[in-house]
Amino acid sequence: MWFLCVFYHRLLDFRKPEVEALAELFGEEIADNESLQWRLPEHHHNDTPFHFVQLSSEEIAQNIAKRSILVKGMYELWGEGTCYEELKDSIQSYPDSRKLPFLSSGSTFRISVETFGKALTFDEQKDRINSLTYIPFEGRVNLKNPDHNFFLMEMDESEENNGLPPIVQRRIFFGREVGFADRKLLPTFQLKSRTYLGPTAMDAEMAFLMANQAKATSGKLVYDPFVGTGSILVSAARFGAMTMGADIDIRVVRDGRGPDCNVWSNFKQYGLPMPVALLRMDNNLPPWRSGLKEIFDAIICDPPYGVRAGGRKSGGRKILRGTVDPYTVPDDKRTDHIPSTGAYSLVECVHDLLHLAARMLVMKGRLVFFFPVLRDENGSEVKFPEHPCFRLVAVSEQILSSRYSRVLLTMVKVEPYSEEVEEAARLMHLEFRENHLKWLEDGNIHSSVFKPSDSSQIHADSKTFKDPKPKYRGKYV
Repeated sequence: MWFLCVFYHRLLDFRKPEVEALAELFGEEIADNESLQWRLPEHHHNDTPFHFVQLSSEEIAQNIAKRSILVKGMYELWGEGTCYEELKDSIQSYPDSRKLPFLSSGSTFRISVETFGKALTFDEQKDRINSLTYIPFEGRVNLKNPDHNFFLMEMDESEENNGLPPIVQRRIFFGREVGFADRKLLPTFQLKSRTYLGPTAMDAEMAFLMANQAKATSGKLVYDPFVGTGSILVSAARFGAMTMGADIDIRVVRDGRGPDCNVWSNFKQYGLPMPVALLRMDNNLPPWRSGLKEIFDAIICDPPYGVRAGGRKSGGRKILRGTVDPYTVPDDKRTDHIPSTGAYSLVECVHDLLHLAARMLVMKGRLVFFFPVLRDENGSEVKFPEHPCFRLVAVSEQILSSRYSRVLLTMVKVEPYSEEVEEAARLMHLEFRENHLKWLEDGNIHSSVFKPSDSSQIHADSKTFKDPKPKYRGKYV
């Protein structure tokens, strides 16, 4: 059955992957290496907020709309056209067997008018509704709590069309609402009202998108190895999942900013179940027992890649160089001891993350994480990390500047972990490290992201020139 899926006009690259993950979560059967069937309205560009998607039931469409972050609504389309005469013909040709159950005298209804790329006055909206008198509504109008919602959706007639290419032509849709989005979710969880917040806290909208991509739900255990202030786990817990996190900084996971301002207080603020555990742990030297494996249903994280924060691993610079031997912390100093750490490159960090996921994720479990992309002038194709245990199912790009973006990678575990797989993964890692860009191998892309776009603007002979180092913005991307 085809449904009209109307998206919010933002994060365009994330829209379809989220719907497909939720469709699978709610019972839609999708074969491996395949996706849902999509099609565009006539003359529409792919960036349009209007898409048709084929789903097996109305219940699945309703559940997707209710939980999705980027879906505005799902509709059973009764008619469409480039003008109201075409719309009338289309609605009248729609089967009466599909329309009449929702037009009966014992029901209540409401018709709403929505637009894209334009605004209508109240009188104009009223005129649009009055033009639908040919539809045999027998029920009563109820604007507050109707049995059935109907939507008339109209696009802008101008060529600009809210920034979309001019090939998009005006289109008018009329349909019955099957499901609608929870519009209170994001304002409730916005970061500015969060009790405990750090500089790298994941935006609430993106955290919920990541949780949806991971199919977080009741009965599943979700793990974040770079938990920070817990933003990602909060979104997973909101969808009913059990959560667990780890971070190398013991001050974050244990202390926070006091007893009433820490990771735990974020869960308490929203009345969510507390995490199963928050561990001080180094992803480079994990303490998991050798026989412990396949306990997580999903791993969701935002690895440190050196823009807002760089990665750290245990050992300290001198220990990592081998100039001093590892030491044992005396028992009387263990309580307040903060272990020394050294630089942790992104290539090594991602390799360890994939190794952890290969061991600890259940079959068909999902790994969802961000990966940075720095565009060069030659437009080189970006190579993403691979692992023999995983199949890449979605790549969604968020452009943050003209030179820098990040992609959300969603991987599904399709092969069990073994020593042979570990060796194959090691060879993949070496090839990835050898072939990738130098800035990524070094694990520090901050300078590349923030360096001036035109170095000729810096004049060494200028009287005002005092520091040969480039001046970066104090505000992160």
